[in-house]
Amino acid sequence: MARRPLPRILSSGSAQITRSREIARTAAESATDVLHPLITVTRGLRKLAVLARHKWAGTPKERRGPALFAVAATVLAVALIPYGPLLALITVMGAAAWQGRVRTPVRTGPDKAEAGRLQAVYEALVPYFSVPEDPAPLYGHGGEWTKAFSDFEFDGDGRISRLRVKYPAYFTDSEAASRARIEQLLHAKSGRGREYRFSWDEEGNQLLMSVLPALSTSIAAQRFVTVPGETVLGFTDADAVQRTVPVTRGEETDLAPPVVWRTGPRSTEPHLLVVGEPGSGTTTLLRSIALQALQHGEVLIVEGSGTGEYACLTGRAGVLAVECGLTGALTGLEWAANETERRLIASNRARQAGHPAPDDTKRPLWILMDRPSVFGHLAAADGRADPQELLQVPLRHGRAAQVTVVVAEQFDSVDCLTETVRTQTRARVVLGPADFDQVAAVLGVRPRTTPTADVPPGRGYARLGTGPVLRLQVPATPDPFDEGSSEAHRQAVLALLPEHPELDLPDHPELDLPEHPELDLPERPEPATAPQVAAPVPAEG
Repeated sequence: MARRPLPRILSSGSAQITRSREIARTAAESATDVLHPLITVTRGLRKLAVLARHKWAGTPKERRGPALFAVAATVLAVALIPYGPLLALITVMGAAAWQGRVRTPVRTGPDKAEAGRLQAVYEALVPYFSVPEDPAPLYGHGGEWTKAFSDFEFDGDGRISRLRVKYPAYFTDSEAASRARIEQLLHAKSGRGREYRFSWDEEGNQLLMSVLPALSTSIAAQRFVTVPGETVLGFTDADAVQRTVPVTRGEETDLAPPVVWRTGPRSTEPHLLVVGEPGSGTTTLLRSIALQALQHGEVLIVEGSGTGEYACLTGRAGVLAVECGLTGALTGLEWAANETERRLIASNRARQAGHPAPDDTKRPLWILMDRPSVFGHLAAADGRADPQELLQVPLRHGRAAQVTVVVAEQFDSVDCLTETVRTQTRARVVLGPADFDQVAAVLGVRPRTTPTADVPPGRGYARLGTGPVLRLQVPATPDPFDEGSSEAHRQAVLALLPEHPELDLPDHPELDLPEHPELDLPERPEPATAPQVAAPVPAEG
């Protein structure tokens, strides 16, 4: 059956109808804007009338007569005063406008969804914060969360971002295992993927949980404002340290809270151990430390991974050597041990003679060793000594000799570290994703925050000696030869590299070799068209 066409008025007049509606809507909005003061005053007069009616209804009958007399006397007095009616009208209109204004409602508590989330957290805490013997339990099934929770906040997604929990005094908050159970439960109920900080107030029986913002990854390698003997490991939360340093982020300069590691004769943590997973930023941290150490000292680098991550430092002023092989590592570390002993002997003799220590013993010497376990396996296969054994003297006596040792290793090879390395490196850094047990195994204590599974490179925790565990973000210090890194970060590292030492070569291309007092050097042969093999020179006995 053929479909009949629509009537002409419906097919051709739809555009006119839509345009008419838009005109009507615009006219209504314009009229509302023009009449807005009148609407506000009218709304206010209605509210004032309602208030007056409620006030009159609440007045006792025996007091209504005097009240009417007082109102009449007031009206008469206003009428007799010059400009009184005009002033009264202005006053009433002002009061009506104030009462009729549109007020933004102020939230005084959580909404239904937020209250349900708080009630769920409360119910989850009941088995941990209640005992049958308690006559007036603070936590109970079917109880109200309002008596246990205070100072709560929610983010834009409706998840808890801050919560203060009150718990009974008999809860064993002095035991780490008990606290860990509560922290794990609150972490799970408040939403994963974020980092939480838990602050326990044992005296007040309260626990404050707060969500920490992510640390900034925009700080690149640069010259930090420090004194000799201070090294910036990275940056942390503003309320965790009492110091800030100016940093440059692109074209802007602001202040950032650093994690400063102090070395030298008066340091209590003269050596550092860095542990992390592959790609977590351990090499980046060692490269950052090397660039800062070269400002006032000399650096010896021993790289076990053999990937050439420190090739940019080869041949630079202040870099003694960059060793990637087993033989070079043994030779360099043996020299470092002998140099440490030499400095100790020279300083001791100078003190016994009543003189200051020689200048060559005051210049800091840094030994950076990346992946020593690799050298240990190679040495065991070749029948040689483990290079870590050569670190005993620098580790035990390096503080007095201005020698600092930094060791970086991966989690799966931490057991390969020698006892001396583990006991003498009291400054510790953990980088990359790690659980509570891994962090506690390296730092000695559990962090006050919850580690997350997805973190950027250079993100982790630091603990200097017996101090608190601090969140850490290492400044971006990539290999400048790595084209996959940010160009701005690569240029920042290149700007910090020392210059290559200039060689003093004569202008003439022929070098005059000095004569050795014991050896007879053969005369330089005349150039020939065909290659000639010179007879070997017998060595003199």
